[in-house]
Amino acid sequence: MDSRHLVDPELVAGLDFLPTMDFASGNLPALRAQLQELYDLQARELPAGEVRQREVLVPGPAGAPDVRVLVYEPANRTGDAPLPAYLQIHGGGYVLGTADMSAGLCAAIVNALHCVVVSVDYRLAPETAFPGNIEDCYAALHWLHAQAGELGVDPARIGVGGESAGGGLAASLALLARDRGEVPVAHQQLIYPMLDDRVPREVHPYTGEFGWTREHSAFGWRSLLGGEPGGEDVSPYAAAARADDLAGLPPAFISVGSLDLFLEDILEYTRRLTRAGVKVELHVYPGAYHGSDVVAAARLSRNHMRDQMAALAAGLGCTRG
Repeated sequence: MDSRHLVDPELVAGLDFLPTMDFASGNLPALRAQLQELYDLQARELPAGEVRQREVLVPGPAGAPDVRVLVYEPANRTGDAPLPAYLQIHGGGYVLGTADMSAGLCAAIVNALHCVVVSVDYRLAPETAFPGNIEDCYAALHWLHAQAGELGVDPARIGVGGESAGGGLAASLALLARDRGEVPVAHQQLIYPMLDDRVPREVHPYTGEFGWTREHSAFGWRSLLGGEPGGEDVSPYAAAARADDLAGLPPAFISVGSLDLFLEDILEYTRRLTRAGVKVELHVYPGAYHGSDVVAAARLSRNHMRDQMAALAAGLGCTRG
């Protein structure tokens, strides 16, 4: 495979910043530290006096530890009107990442939309296999809804979303919330989501060379599922593309690059959502690879952020954005 010539010229520089991930070595701690360093380099400091951050431990799933979340809110809230809220779920192939690496994004969302953002630090695989991660996310969502009054949040305007594995978890969380019927979700924000553990019969010749490869994806799914991916009994709460019924899900914003490994999975999931009567806004960015928004100054990355913010503002009914 050679797709470098298809990469947007402004995004080529990002190829040198992407970490080399050799999951075959079994050295997950070092890879986790490497990814955190990358995000530390890219992260923006919280705007002084504008965004307040605090850490909360919320009740975890039955028999499991409490779930750590980071709550971001406007530092100088005025009036008594409740604000919309967004549950942010970080990426990392189900095996990497922390809630902290979304700090810059969470602060940007709070500033742009004047809302509350809760970033969830779910347990990672392979130390915790499915359903630990999705149940942690559901516990955070349930807490956010139950504590809406204390948080100054409108319980009817809560959205969920994330990037990569976080986007996959957000899609599965929307399914789980629909099926349990306890927490209404107003919007789902799926940024190049990791949706399907199955290997397609026909492999796309120009996706998956950069950022996140087929080998990476297989390791992530294997770690999450505790066995080989592609089996017959994988839950849709682990891989949202496995859901038979997508009706009744909240409106979705979905984005992906044309060189992203997940391109065709995402196109198929979008098609199925529309056929189930779900409102979907889909963006495919030409020449973008998985995680290429690490080049934040590139035109495509700026357009992607603009589109994300506009869709989130509309989905949550924000007065700003």
